[in-house]
Amino acid sequence: MNWYMLIPVIVGIICAIFGYLIGRLNKDEQPTTTTNDTDSYLLKIKNLESDLEDCRKSKQVSKAPNEVLIPFDAIAAKTAFGKAIKTDDLTVIEGIGPKISELFKNNGITTWKALSESSQSACQAILDKGGERFKLHKPTTWPTQAKLAYEGKWEELKTWQDELDGGR
Repeated sequence: MNWYMLIPVIVGIICAIFGYLIGRLNKDEQPTTTTNDTDSYLLKIKNLESDLEDCRKSKQVSKAPNEVLIPFDAIAAKTAFGKAIKTDDLTVIEGIGPKISELFKNNGITTWKALSESSQSACQAILDKGGERFKLHKPTTWPTQAKLAYEGKWEELKTWQDELDGGR
């Protein structure tokens, strides 16, 4: 009989027994943590839901069931205007420049939707509050332009703006 064939078989059996015993010892030493893991994940989910709610409040995302939020289509805006347009950039409105945009944002009008929902007199009051240099601007078309921007009617807005002079 060939003894050199028997040695690897014996070594394999011994290694298998030792591996089994070591595995059993390690399994007995480890506590079960499935309950703790589940509680940990539930706590993380609760924290994420809280963060999401805070984010919605800070971004003023409406949760009204009958209100439809219109997504911004950057490609359509770029096609109509020939340049990249950022979401809720008030300077897209004819007659509003960077300083007036900043003035409106400081007074709580930060989106096209908010501007479209404000009256001409409210816009004029903000301009008057901004000082003498803003009083000569006339915001007669700004809410309507903002509504077109919010609704994504870029071609219609661009055509109308080509006819306007400084927002009038």
